[in-house]
Amino acid sequence: MDYQYEQTSEIEALDSIYYGDMQTLQNKPYHKFSIPIKSEAFDDGDGLACHLVFTYTPKYPEELPIVEVTNEENFEDAVDKNEILKHLMEQGKENLGMVMVFTLVSAGQEWLNEKWDFIKKQREEQILAKKRADEAAELKRFEGTRVTVESFLAWRKQFEIDMGIPAKREKESKDKTKLTGRELFLRDTTLNESDLKFLDDGDAVKVDESLFQDLDDLDISDEDDEDYIPGQSDSESD
Repeated sequence: MDYQYEQTSEIEALDSIYYGDMQTLQNKPYHKFSIPIKSEAFDDGDGLACHLVFTYTPKYPEELPIVEVTNEENFEDAVDKNEILKHLMEQGKENLGMVMVFTLVSAGQEWLNEKWDFIKKQREEQILAKKRADEAAELKRFEGTRVTVESFLAWRKQFEIDMGIPAKREKESKDKTKLTGRELFLRDTTLNESDLKFLDDGDAVKVDESLFQDLDDLDISDEDDEDYIPGQSDSESD
């Protein structure tokens, strides 16, 4: 195979295809040139782009050309240029023995488009996920937090602390020791029952009958009983 002829013929064909875009970097000892590639929508201000730099080897096209990736645009952390180089080498191995630069440029262009579509899809999914998260947070804000026994008890404890209720209870407990006799009497229900117990106790009061005269020794007739009016003197009765 006439390697020099194959290489020169391909250079002429590529210059016609990529006229104005292809840039020759050197002619000796071997051709070295650069061809730009870009994804769709790059001209609209978004997308991926780079330059593929090819250098012929002595036995190209029966051996792979040297390929470099330069002038990356918008690759950042989303694109690893080693990935596209690996993809181009795999394509080159399938085309050994034939001039392959046009095939590799086309493969690189397709790879950028697929990568950009993947990046756009990821961005859209992130935007959608954020939107859903915001909607869920907004809905939760209106619905409030689901109350459980544990959460209610924790809330009530904190609420009482914020309102100073434990301090008030402690103060009231101390104030109980300062109650007046009347207040203690009104609060002590046992005092209410003491008099009743006293009245119910039949042995609490005993009467000594010896202190009274025998009623039989008294001269009290039935007639006198009938005429006697309490509070009336003898003269009034006559």
